[in-house]
Amino acid sequence: MDTTSREYAIQQDSQDPLRRFRDQFVIPTKGDLARKTIKRNASEDERPSIYFCGNSLGLQPKLTRSYFEQYLSTWASKGVYGHFKEIGDTDLAAWLNVDADLQADMANIVGAKTSEVTVMQTLTANLHFMMASFYRPTQERWKIILEGHAFPSDHFAVESQIQLHNLSIKDSMVLIEPPSKDSPLIPTEHILSIIDQHASETALLLLPGIQYYSGQFLDMPKITAYAQSKGIVVGWDLAHAAGNVPTRLHDWNVDFAVWCTYKYLNCGPGSIGGCFVHEKHCQVTELNGAGAGSHSKLGYRPRLAGWWGSSKTSRFDMDNVFEPIPGAAGFQVSNTSVADTTAVRASLDVYKQTSIVELREKSLKLTKYLEDMLDLLAVEQEKTIGRCFSIITPRNPAERGAQLSVLLKHGFLDSVMESLEEAGVVLDERRPDVIRVAPAPLYNSWTDVFDFIEILRQACSKAVKTAPGTSHSVMVDGGKDSKGWSEIK
Repeated sequence: MDTTSREYAIQQDSQDPLRRFRDQFVIPTKGDLARKTIKRNASEDERPSIYFCGNSLGLQPKLTRSYFEQYLSTWASKGVYGHFKEIGDTDLAAWLNVDADLQADMANIVGAKTSEVTVMQTLTANLHFMMASFYRPTQERWKIILEGHAFPSDHFAVESQIQLHNLSIKDSMVLIEPPSKDSPLIPTEHILSIIDQHASETALLLLPGIQYYSGQFLDMPKITAYAQSKGIVVGWDLAHAAGNVPTRLHDWNVDFAVWCTYKYLNCGPGSIGGCFVHEKHCQVTELNGAGAGSHSKLGYRPRLAGWWGSSKTSRFDMDNVFEPIPGAAGFQVSNTSVADTTAVRASLDVYKQTSIVELREKSLKLTKYLEDMLDLLAVEQEKTIGRCFSIITPRNPAERGAQLSVLLKHGFLDSVMESLEEAGVVLDERRPDVIRVAPAPLYNSWTDVFDFIEILRQACSKAVKTAPGTSHSVMVDGGKDSKGWSEIK
C-alpha cells in the first residue's frame, strides 16, 4: 500500500492497539469550534476537529463529567461529611484523602516511589515551594543555572528567588543559550560545558525536561548525574514531559521536579500541579534528646510549611506543632482542591488502562509519520511553490516527545493559522514564525496526521499568494530568505 495515501493512514489506525482510547475523550467538532456559543445546533458541522494542541491543553476525558457529577452530588448531599465519610456509590475518595488517593498513579507517570510524589498547588507555585527548600545560597555557592529560553514563568520564579535572598540577578542567574544562532537546540555537551564553567559557584541547576518551544527532550539522567557530581542540586520542570515521555525520577536521582496536569495529562485549564521530591530529602527523623511523643525536635528538610503537610493524626489538634509527613506529602501547604483532584482522578483512571511505555511506543511511530509526511510536503513544495517551512525539533526520536515545532517562512504565520482554524485544525503558535504540532497518542490518529498535511498544503499555497513580501523562492534552515534563530528569539 502507498504509505502516502489516506488508505494507509486508515489501515494504521485499524491496527493501533491503543485506538480505543480516542473514544474516551471529548473531541470538539468543527461546529463546536466555529460557533460563538457552547450550545450546539442541529445544522452545524459534526465532523471532529484535528486537535494537535495537547501540549498546551489536553482534551477532556469523558470520565471527567461523570466524576464531577459524583463530586457535586457528594457535596450537595453530604456537606461537610464528604471530608470523612466513605460513600459506596462513588468512584472518588473521601475529601480528606483525595491527595493520597492520587499518589501511586501519579508516581507511575513520572517514574517515582509513591512516597516521593504529591499533587498540590500549581506548577509555578510548586517551583517556588521547591526553590524555597532547595535553593540555599551560600557565600561559596549562590548561582542558578537556567535554560536561556525557558518558559517565562520559570525565569520570573528564579529571578524573584534570587532577589528574595538579596542577591544580584546579573551575578546569580546563568543562562544556557543555544551554541548556534541558526538553531534553538542545546546539545547535551554544551549544557555540561556551562555547568563546568560555573560549577564551583552554582547552588542549583533548573532545566525543562522538554523545552516548550523547540520540543527538545533533554538528556535528564546524564545531566542530573553530571551536575550532582559537581555538588549542584538538580531540579526539573516537567510541564511538557509528564504524561508525554517516560521518566525515571527516582532511579535518575533527581532532587526535585514539578509539573502541571493540564497538558498531556488532560486535567483541565489551570488544574492542580504535581511535585516530586527524592526520598533522600523527605525523611523525618527524631533528633537526639527528643523524648517519646515529642513533636518539637524532629529533623526534616527546611520548607515553607502549612497544615496539610502535617501528620493526619495531629492535623486537627490545633496545637500549633508542625509534625511533617514523611515523603513529598510533607511539602503540602493547603488542603487540596477537591474539584481539581476530581479531574486528575478521571485522567489517571484513563492512564491506568495502559502505560507510559505503551503510549511512548505509539507516540514515536505517530510523530515519525508526521515528520515523514512533512518532509514529503517540503520536497513537493521545492518543486512547485518553494519550500515554506522546516522542522526545528530534533530529528532523533529519542530527543523529542510528541511535539514537532515547525518554522514557517517569515510572514506566513497569520495566513497559515487562519487557514488551519477555518479547516478545524487546532494547534498553537509561537511568534513570529513557529507552529507547534503535537499528536497526542491517547486520542490522535494517523488519519488526523494525513488530513492535517492536506490542509497545511493548501494553507501554504494560500500564504504564498497572499502573505506580504513573499516570493516563490522560499528557503529555510539558514537560507538567504529565512529568518535565523538569532532573529526569532
